[in-house]
Amino acid sequence: MSNSTKDQTMGKLHEVKGKIKEATGVVLDKPKLEIEGHNEKIMGKIQNKVGQIEKVLEK
Repeated sequence: MSNSTKDQTMGKLHEVKGKIKEATGVVLDKPKLEIEGHNEKIMGKIQNKVGQIEKVLEK
């Protein structure tokens, strides 16, 4: 598996984990968990984009 594919996969995983944490924080009224989830979701999106850019540059 190439680094670009690995970055995209891990990025999507972090996005999903972040969404779950964020929703859990809202439901349980835990702002800290909600913020952690939001940050993880954003970092996942960034990692996914990095993987997409790497894939384009590999060609």
